[in-house]
Amino acid sequence: MAELPDRAEVVIVGAGPAGLSAAAELGARGIRGVVVLEREPVAGGVPRHCGHSPFGLREFRRPMFGPAYARALAARAVAAGARLFTRVTVTALLPGPRLQLSTPDGTGEIAARAVLLATGARESSRAERLIGGTRPAGVLTTGALQALVYGAGQRPFRRPVILGTELVSFSAVLTCRHGGIRPVAMVEPGSRITARAPAALLPRLLGIALLTGTDVEAVLGRDRVEAVALRGPGGARSLPADGLVVTGRFRPEASLVRASHLVHDRATGGPEIDECGRCSDPAFFAAGNGLRPVETAGWCWAEGRAVARAIAADLRGGGPARTAERIAVAGDAIRYVLPQRVGAGGETAFRHFQLRLGRPFRGTLTVTAGGRVVARRRVDSLPERRLLLPVPDRAGATVIAAEEAGP
Repeated sequence: MAELPDRAEVVIVGAGPAGLSAAAELGARGIRGVVVLEREPVAGGVPRHCGHSPFGLREFRRPMFGPAYARALAARAVAAGARLFTRVTVTALLPGPRLQLSTPDGTGEIAARAVLLATGARESSRAERLIGGTRPAGVLTTGALQALVYGAGQRPFRRPVILGTELVSFSAVLTCRHGGIRPVAMVEPGSRITARAPAALLPRLLGIALLTGTDVEAVLGRDRVEAVALRGPGGARSLPADGLVVTGRFRPEASLVRASHLVHDRATGGPEIDECGRCSDPAFFAAGNGLRPVETAGWCWAEGRAVARAIAADLRGGGPARTAERIAVAGDAIRYVLPQRVGAGGETAFRHFQLRLGRPFRGTLTVTAGGRVVARRRVDSLPERRLLLPVPDRAGATVIAAEEAGP
Protein backbone atom coordinates (compact mmCIF):
# COMPACT_ATOMS: atom_id res chain seq x y z
CA MET A 1 0.00 0.00 0.00
CA ALA A 2 1.22 3.50 -0.80
CA GLU A 3 2.30 5.57 2.17
CA LEU A 4 -0.42 7.70 3.71
CA PRO A 5 0.27 11.44 3.49
CA ASP A 6 0.15 13.54 6.63
CA ARG A 7 -1.73 16.33 4.83
CA ALA A 8 -4.45 16.51 2.17
CA GLU A 9 -6.77 19.08 0.68
CA VAL A 10 -9.87 16.99 1.47
CA VAL A 11 -10.08 13.76 3.47
CA ILE A 12 -13.15 11.59 2.95
CA VAL A 13 -13.93 9.06 5.69
CA GLY A 14 -15.74 6.10 4.11
CA ALA A 15 -15.58 4.60 0.61
CA GLY A 16 -19.23 3.81 0.03
CA PRO A 17 -21.45 5.43 -2.63
CA ALA A 18 -21.51 8.85 -0.89
CA GLY A 19 -17.77 9.03 -0.25
CA LEU A 20 -16.72 7.74 -3.67
CA SER A 21 -19.13 9.99 -5.58
CA ALA A 22 -17.89 12.97 -3.56
CA ALA A 23 -14.27 12.10 -4.44
CA ALA A 24 -15.12 11.91 -8.14
CA GLU A 25 -17.05 15.19 -8.04
CA LEU A 26 -14.25 17.02 -6.22
CA GLY A 27 -11.81 15.85 -8.89
CA ALA A 28 -14.17 16.95 -11.66
CA ARG A 29 -14.24 20.41 -10.05
CA GLY A 30 -10.46 20.68 -10.05
CA ILE A 31 -9.84 19.91 -6.38
CA ARG A 32 -6.57 18.02 -6.06
CA GLY A 33 -5.20 16.25 -3.02
CA VAL A 34 -8.34 14.22 -2.21
CA VAL A 35 -7.73 11.23 0.08
CA VAL A 36 -10.39 8.56 0.77
CA LEU A 37 -10.00 6.39 3.88
CA GLU A 38 -11.83 3.06 4.20
CA ARG A 39 -11.53 0.67 7.15
CA GLU A 40 -12.60 -2.38 5.12
CA PRO A 41 -10.12 -4.17 2.84
CA VAL A 42 -12.18 -3.31 -0.28
CA ALA A 43 -13.89 -0.04 -1.23
CA GLY A 44 -17.53 0.18 -2.24
CA GLY A 45 -19.53 0.05 0.98
CA VAL A 46 -22.62 -2.12 1.38
CA PRO A 47 -23.29 -2.64 -2.39
CA ARG A 48 -20.15 -4.76 -2.77
CA HIS A 49 -21.94 -7.46 -0.71
CA CYS A 50 -25.16 -7.26 -2.74
CA GLY A 51 -24.84 -9.75 -5.57
CA HIS A 52 -28.11 -8.68 -7.15
CA SER A 53 -29.40 -5.76 -9.19
CA PRO A 54 -30.51 -3.08 -9.82
CA PHE A 55 -27.75 -0.67 -8.93
CA GLY A 56 -26.31 2.08 -11.11
CA LEU A 57 -29.34 3.18 -13.13
CA ARG A 58 -28.87 6.88 -12.46
CA GLU A 59 -25.09 6.72 -11.97
CA PHE A 60 -24.08 4.63 -14.98
CA ARG A 61 -27.33 4.49 -16.99
CA ARG A 62 -27.55 0.72 -16.80
CA PRO A 63 -28.55 -1.95 -14.23
CA MET A 64 -25.60 -3.43 -12.37
CA PHE A 65 -24.97 -6.01 -9.69
CA GLY A 66 -23.73 -4.59 -6.40
CA PRO A 67 -20.06 -5.66 -6.61
CA ALA A 68 -19.68 -4.32 -10.17
CA TYR A 69 -21.35 -1.08 -9.12
CA ALA A 70 -18.96 -0.72 -6.16
CA ARG A 71 -15.92 -1.32 -8.38
CA ALA A 72 -17.16 1.22 -10.93
CA LEU A 73 -17.62 3.89 -8.25
CA ALA A 74 -14.11 3.29 -6.90
CA ALA A 75 -12.61 3.37 -10.41
CA ARG A 76 -14.38 6.65 -11.18
CA ALA A 77 -13.02 8.23 -7.97
CA VAL A 78 -9.46 7.10 -8.68
CA ALA A 79 -9.70 8.26 -12.30
CA ALA A 80 -10.68 11.71 -11.00
CA GLY A 81 -7.43 11.87 -9.04
CA ALA A 82 -8.46 10.66 -5.57
CA ARG A 83 -6.07 8.49 -3.55
CA LEU A 84 -7.87 5.56 -1.96
CA PHE A 85 -6.52 3.85 1.16
CA THR A 86 -8.18 0.73 2.59
CA ARG A 87 -7.68 -0.95 5.99
CA VAL A 88 -7.39 2.50 7.55
CA THR A 89 -9.55 3.17 10.60
CA VAL A 90 -10.19 6.72 11.78
CA THR A 91 -10.10 6.68 15.58
CA ALA A 92 -10.75 10.36 16.41
CA LEU A 93 -11.98 13.60 14.82
CA LEU A 94 -10.08 16.66 16.01
CA PRO A 95 -10.32 20.39 15.35
CA GLY A 96 -8.02 21.66 12.65
CA PRO A 97 -9.36 19.54 11.04
CA ARG A 98 -7.21 16.56 11.93
CA LEU A 99 -7.89 12.82 12.05
CA GLN A 100 -6.20 10.21 14.19
CA LEU A 101 -5.71 6.92 12.35
CA SER A 102 -4.99 3.27 12.95
CA THR A 103 -3.47 1.20 10.13
CA PRO A 104 -1.86 -2.25 9.85
CA ASP A 105 1.48 -0.41 10.11
CA GLY A 106 0.59 1.50 13.28
CA THR A 107 -1.08 4.76 14.26
CA GLY A 108 -0.86 8.16 12.63
CA GLU A 109 -2.55 11.45 11.91
CA ILE A 110 -3.65 13.35 8.83
CA ALA A 111 -4.63 17.02 8.50
CA ALA A 112 -6.78 18.60 5.80
CA ARG A 113 -8.54 21.78 4.78
CA ALA A 114 -11.87 19.95 4.83
CA VAL A 115 -13.15 16.55 5.99
CA LEU A 116 -16.20 14.73 4.62
CA LEU A 117 -17.77 12.11 6.87
CA ALA A 118 -19.39 9.38 4.76
CA THR A 119 -19.35 6.56 7.29
CA GLY A 120 -22.65 4.89 6.36
CA ALA A 121 -25.06 3.01 8.61
CA ARG A 122 -25.44 -0.43 10.13
CA GLU A 123 -28.36 -2.70 10.96
CA SER A 124 -29.50 -3.11 14.54
CA SER A 125 -28.32 -6.36 16.07
CA ARG A 126 -30.36 -9.03 17.82
CA ALA A 127 -29.24 -7.63 21.18
CA GLU A 128 -30.29 -4.09 20.22
CA ARG A 129 -33.73 -5.42 19.28
CA LEU A 130 -34.01 -7.20 22.66
CA ILE A 131 -34.72 -10.63 21.19
CA GLY A 132 -34.47 -13.19 23.98
CA GLY A 133 -33.83 -16.92 24.09
CA THR A 134 -30.69 -18.97 23.66
CA ARG A 135 -27.54 -18.04 21.73
CA PRO A 136 -27.19 -20.68 18.98
CA ALA A 137 -25.41 -20.25 15.65
CA GLY A 138 -27.52 -19.07 12.72
CA VAL A 139 -28.57 -15.54 13.74
CA LEU A 140 -27.29 -13.01 11.19
CA THR A 141 -27.86 -9.48 9.95
CA THR A 142 -28.43 -8.95 6.23
CA GLY A 143 -24.85 -7.71 5.83
CA ALA A 144 -23.41 -10.82 7.47
CA LEU A 145 -25.66 -13.04 5.33
CA GLN A 146 -24.54 -11.30 2.14
CA ALA A 147 -20.87 -11.59 3.09
CA LEU A 148 -21.26 -15.35 3.62
CA VAL A 149 -23.37 -16.06 0.52
CA TYR A 150 -21.79 -13.72 -2.03
CA GLY A 151 -18.35 -13.29 -0.49
CA ALA A 152 -17.55 -16.75 0.87
CA GLY A 153 -19.94 -18.90 -1.19
CA GLN A 154 -21.41 -20.41 1.97
CA ARG A 155 -24.96 -21.43 2.88
CA PRO A 156 -25.32 -20.67 6.61
CA PHE A 157 -28.81 -22.20 6.85
CA ARG A 158 -31.60 -23.58 4.66
CA ARG A 159 -34.92 -22.48 6.23
CA PRO A 160 -34.53 -19.19 8.14
CA VAL A 161 -37.03 -16.59 9.30
CA ILE A 162 -36.46 -13.03 8.06
CA LEU A 163 -37.36 -10.34 10.59
CA GLY A 164 -38.35 -7.01 9.00
CA THR A 165 -39.85 -5.72 5.76
CA GLU A 166 -37.65 -2.74 4.88
CA LEU A 167 -36.00 -2.62 1.45
CA VAL A 168 -32.96 -4.36 2.90
CA SER A 169 -35.22 -7.20 4.07
CA PHE A 170 -36.18 -7.92 0.47
CA SER A 171 -32.49 -7.76 -0.41
CA ALA A 172 -32.06 -10.56 2.15
CA VAL A 173 -34.75 -12.55 0.31
CA LEU A 174 -32.84 -12.16 -2.97
CA THR A 175 -29.60 -13.17 -1.25
CA CYS A 176 -31.28 -16.30 0.11
CA ARG A 177 -32.59 -17.17 -3.33
CA HIS A 178 -29.09 -16.78 -4.80
CA GLY A 179 -27.67 -19.10 -2.13
CA GLY A 180 -30.29 -21.83 -2.50
CA ILE A 181 -31.92 -20.85 0.80
CA ARG A 182 -35.70 -20.80 1.17
CA PRO A 183 -36.99 -18.69 4.07
CA VAL A 184 -40.03 -20.06 5.88
CA ALA A 185 -41.44 -16.60 6.64
CA MET A 186 -40.94 -12.83 6.65
CA VAL A 187 -42.07 -11.34 9.95
CA GLU A 188 -43.17 -7.71 10.38
CA PRO A 189 -44.20 -6.23 13.76
CA GLY A 190 -46.28 -3.49 12.08
CA SER A 191 -49.67 -3.93 10.51
CA ARG A 192 -48.21 -3.30 7.00
CA ILE A 193 -44.84 -3.83 5.39
CA THR A 194 -42.35 -0.97 5.77
CA ALA A 195 -41.21 -0.94 2.12
CA ARG A 196 -43.57 0.24 -0.59
CA ALA A 197 -46.51 -2.09 -1.18
CA PRO A 198 -45.32 -3.72 -4.45
CA ALA A 199 -42.36 -5.24 -2.55
CA ALA A 200 -44.85 -7.62 -0.87
CA LEU A 201 -45.23 -9.40 -4.21
CA LEU A 202 -41.70 -10.86 -3.96
CA PRO A 203 -42.24 -13.22 -0.99
CA ARG A 204 -45.60 -14.26 -2.38
CA LEU A 205 -44.06 -15.11 -5.76
CA LEU A 206 -41.39 -17.17 -3.96
CA GLY A 207 -43.83 -18.95 -1.67
CA ILE A 208 -42.61 -17.26 1.52
CA ALA A 209 -45.20 -16.56 4.21
CA LEU A 210 -45.55 -12.85 5.06
CA LEU A 211 -46.66 -12.41 8.67
CA THR A 212 -47.62 -8.84 9.62
CA GLY A 213 -48.53 -7.74 13.13
CA THR A 214 -46.03 -10.34 14.31
CA ASP A 215 -42.71 -10.06 16.16
CA VAL A 216 -39.88 -12.40 17.10
CA GLU A 217 -39.72 -12.77 20.88
CA ALA A 218 -36.99 -15.37 21.25
CA VAL A 219 -34.57 -17.67 19.45
CA LEU A 220 -34.77 -21.36 20.38
CA GLY A 221 -32.08 -23.99 19.96
CA ARG A 222 -28.93 -25.39 21.53
CA ASP A 223 -26.01 -25.36 19.07
CA ARG A 224 -27.99 -24.08 16.10
CA VAL A 225 -31.32 -22.32 15.69
CA GLU A 226 -34.16 -24.83 15.87
CA ALA A 227 -37.16 -22.49 16.02
CA VAL A 228 -38.16 -18.89 16.67
CA ALA A 229 -40.81 -17.83 19.16
CA LEU A 230 -43.35 -15.50 17.58
CA ARG A 231 -46.14 -13.36 18.97
CA GLY A 232 -48.84 -12.25 16.58
CA PRO A 233 -52.59 -11.77 16.20
CA GLY A 234 -53.23 -15.38 17.25
CA GLY A 235 -50.98 -15.17 20.31
CA ALA A 236 -47.66 -16.91 20.94
CA ARG A 237 -46.35 -19.77 18.82
CA SER A 238 -43.12 -21.47 17.84
CA LEU A 239 -42.10 -21.60 14.17
CA PRO A 240 -39.53 -24.27 13.20
CA ALA A 241 -36.53 -22.71 11.44
CA ASP A 242 -32.77 -23.18 11.26
CA GLY A 243 -31.82 -19.48 11.19
CA LEU A 244 -32.91 -15.92 11.79
CA VAL A 245 -32.00 -12.92 9.62
CA VAL A 246 -32.38 -9.69 11.59
CA THR A 247 -32.83 -6.95 9.00
CA GLY A 248 -33.13 -3.19 8.99
CA ARG A 249 -33.65 -0.69 11.81
CA PHE A 250 -30.48 0.99 10.63
CA ARG A 251 -28.37 3.26 12.81
CA PRO A 252 -25.86 5.78 11.45
CA GLU A 253 -22.25 4.75 12.03
CA ALA A 254 -21.66 7.82 14.19
CA SER A 255 -19.45 6.67 17.06
CA LEU A 256 -16.71 9.04 15.85
CA VAL A 257 -19.13 11.97 15.93
CA ARG A 258 -20.43 11.12 19.40
CA ALA A 259 -16.88 10.98 20.75
CA SER A 260 -15.83 14.23 19.05
CA HIS A 261 -16.39 17.97 19.39
CA LEU A 262 -19.08 17.90 16.68
CA VAL A 263 -22.73 18.33 17.62
CA HIS A 264 -24.57 15.00 17.47
CA ASP A 265 -28.29 14.93 16.66
CA ARG A 266 -30.08 12.34 18.79
CA ALA A 267 -33.12 12.27 16.48
CA THR A 268 -31.23 11.19 13.35
CA GLY A 269 -28.35 9.49 15.15
CA GLY A 270 -25.83 11.36 12.97
CA PRO A 271 -24.08 14.73 13.05
CA GLU A 272 -26.05 17.97 12.95
CA ILE A 273 -25.62 19.76 9.60
CA ASP A 274 -26.73 22.85 7.70
CA GLU A 275 -28.06 23.02 4.14
CA CYS A 276 -24.50 22.88 2.78
CA GLY A 277 -23.82 19.57 4.56
CA ARG A 278 -21.54 21.41 7.00
CA CYS A 279 -21.24 20.17 10.60
CA SER A 280 -21.01 22.35 13.74
CA ASP A 281 -17.28 22.66 13.05
CA PRO A 282 -17.36 24.24 9.55
CA ALA A 283 -14.27 22.30 8.43
CA PHE A 284 -16.28 19.06 8.69
CA PHE A 285 -19.04 18.02 6.26
CA ALA A 286 -21.23 14.90 6.15
CA ALA A 287 -23.22 12.99 3.53
CA GLY A 288 -24.86 9.61 3.02
CA ASN A 289 -26.25 7.19 5.56
CA GLY A 290 -23.96 8.41 8.33
CA LEU A 291 -26.51 11.24 8.54
CA ARG A 292 -29.62 9.15 9.11
CA PRO A 293 -31.07 5.68 8.70
CA VAL A 294 -31.33 4.92 5.81
CA GLU A 295 -31.41 5.80 2.10
CA THR A 296 -30.63 3.87 -1.09
CA ALA A 297 -27.17 3.68 -2.65
CA GLY A 298 -28.33 5.93 -5.50
CA TRP A 299 -29.65 8.56 -3.09
CA CYS A 300 -26.36 8.55 -1.15
CA TRP A 301 -24.40 8.81 -4.41
CA ALA A 302 -26.34 11.94 -5.39
CA GLU A 303 -25.99 13.38 -1.90
CA GLY A 304 -22.22 12.84 -1.90
CA ARG A 305 -21.93 14.75 -5.18
CA ALA A 306 -24.06 17.64 -3.86
CA VAL A 307 -22.02 18.01 -0.67
CA ALA A 308 -18.79 17.78 -2.71
CA ARG A 309 -19.94 20.79 -4.71
CA ALA A 310 -20.47 22.68 -1.44
CA ILE A 311 -16.98 21.68 -0.24
CA ALA A 312 -15.40 22.84 -3.51
CA ALA A 313 -17.17 26.22 -3.22
CA ASP A 314 -16.07 26.50 0.40
CA LEU A 315 -12.42 25.82 -0.47
CA ARG A 316 -12.53 28.49 -3.15
CA GLY A 317 -13.87 31.14 -0.81
CA GLY A 318 -17.56 30.77 -1.57
CA GLY A 319 -18.44 29.53 1.89
CA PRO A 320 -21.18 30.73 4.21
CA ALA A 321 -21.61 34.40 4.98
CA ARG A 322 -23.89 33.76 7.98
CA THR A 323 -24.23 31.37 10.89
CA ALA A 324 -26.99 28.84 10.25
CA GLU A 325 -29.87 28.83 12.72
CA ARG A 326 -31.35 25.66 14.17
CA ILE A 327 -34.84 24.87 12.93
CA ALA A 328 -37.71 24.13 15.31
CA VAL A 329 -40.02 21.12 14.98
CA ALA A 330 -43.64 21.27 16.14
CA GLY A 331 -45.76 18.16 16.45
CA ASP A 332 -45.01 14.76 17.94
CA ALA A 333 -45.50 12.89 14.66
CA ILE A 334 -42.14 14.04 13.24
CA ARG A 335 -39.32 11.68 14.13
CA TYR A 336 -36.52 13.77 12.62
CA VAL A 337 -35.72 16.53 10.12
CA LEU A 338 -32.51 16.90 8.12
CA PRO A 339 -30.72 19.37 7.75
CA GLN A 340 -31.14 20.68 11.27
CA ARG A 341 -29.80 24.20 10.58
CA VAL A 342 -30.48 26.58 7.69
CA GLY A 343 -29.52 30.07 6.59
CA ALA A 344 -25.76 29.65 6.15
CA GLY A 345 -25.66 30.74 2.51
CA GLY A 346 -23.05 29.39 0.12
CA GLU A 347 -23.46 26.37 -2.18
CA THR A 348 -26.62 24.54 -1.11
CA ALA A 349 -26.33 20.75 -1.02
CA PHE A 350 -29.68 20.05 0.62
CA ARG A 351 -32.45 21.84 -1.25
CA HIS A 352 -35.13 19.90 0.61
CA PHE A 353 -35.70 19.01 4.23
CA GLN A 354 -35.80 15.24 4.60
CA LEU A 355 -38.41 14.14 7.13
CA ARG A 356 -39.32 10.84 8.70
CA LEU A 357 -42.42 10.25 10.78
CA GLY A 358 -42.43 8.31 14.01
CA ARG A 359 -45.97 6.99 13.54
CA PRO A 360 -48.71 6.84 10.90
CA PHE A 361 -49.82 10.39 10.14
CA ARG A 362 -52.56 12.05 8.11
CA GLY A 363 -52.53 15.82 8.02
CA THR A 364 -50.48 18.82 6.91
CA LEU A 365 -46.76 19.54 7.06
CA THR A 366 -45.86 23.24 6.98
CA VAL A 367 -42.55 25.10 6.67
CA THR A 368 -42.56 28.63 8.10
CA ALA A 369 -39.54 30.93 7.77
CA GLY A 370 -39.40 34.36 9.39
CA GLY A 371 -43.12 34.11 10.13
CA ARG A 372 -43.97 33.42 6.47
CA VAL A 373 -45.35 30.11 5.17
CA VAL A 374 -42.98 28.92 2.44
CA ALA A 375 -44.31 25.40 1.92
CA ARG A 376 -47.33 23.34 2.85
CA ARG A 377 -47.96 19.69 2.01
CA ARG A 378 -50.83 17.35 2.83
CA VAL A 379 -49.66 13.81 3.57
CA ASP A 380 -51.09 10.45 4.51
CA SER A 381 -48.00 8.42 5.33
CA LEU A 382 -46.62 5.53 7.28
CA PRO A 383 -43.36 5.80 9.27
CA GLU A 384 -40.05 5.32 7.42
CA ARG A 385 -41.33 6.99 4.25
CA ARG A 386 -39.08 9.73 2.86
CA LEU A 387 -40.92 13.06 2.89
CA LEU A 388 -39.44 16.19 1.28
CA LEU A 389 -40.18 19.85 1.91
CA PRO A 390 -38.26 22.75 0.31
CA VAL A 391 -35.53 24.52 2.27
CA PRO A 392 -36.32 28.26 2.24
CA ASP A 393 -33.97 30.59 0.34
CA ARG A 394 -33.92 33.07 3.23
CA ALA A 395 -34.44 31.35 6.49
CA GLY A 396 -34.96 33.55 9.52
CA ALA A 397 -36.57 31.54 12.31
CA THR A 398 -37.64 28.31 10.59
CA VAL A 399 -40.34 26.01 11.96
CA ILE A 400 -41.55 22.69 10.52
CA ALA A 401 -44.95 21.76 11.91
CA ALA A 402 -47.13 18.66 11.63
CA GLU A 403 -50.84 19.31 12.09
CA GLU A 404 -53.10 16.27 12.36
CA ALA A 405 -56.18 16.16 10.15
CA GLY A 406 -59.52 16.25 11.90
CA PRO A 407 -61.67 13.12 12.28
